[in-house]
This record gives sequence, C-alpha cells and structure tokens, in this order.
Amino acid sequence: MEKITKSTLIGELLRIDGDGFTPILLEIGMHCLGCPSSQMESIEEACIVHNTNVDALVDKLNAHLASMKA
Repeated sequence: MEKITKSTLIGELLRIDGDGFTPILLEIGMHCLGCPSSQMESIEEACIVHNTNVDALVDKLNAHLASMKA
C-alpha cells in the first residue's frame, strides 16, 4: 500500500498491520475493530461515527505506515 486515504477500509488497515494500527484506532475510541461491519467501513465513515478529525487520523496512520518501511 502506497498511502492510506480517507477511503481506506478499517479491515484493510488491520490486515496490513493489526498490531501497529490497532492502538492508534483504540486511542480515539474505535473499540469495535472486531465487529464484522467495521471491516467494510472506511476511515472517513468511522471518523464520522466517532466524531474524530479524519485528516489528523490519516496523517497519524500514514506516519505509522512510513515507519514500517524505514
């Protein structure tokens, strides 16, 4: 994956690096990561539900992704 976007699915994130992305998502209150419907939810949709700034979260997730490549 080149870059995480607002349309990236939560399930896709967890398949890439569940151990790394899970704490970031839990930190903002996304505690339903094991829910089947969350697997098909985009980051933007999840942020709307959790009243979270999607741009800030995408930046944080991309920083983690970049650190994985380093």
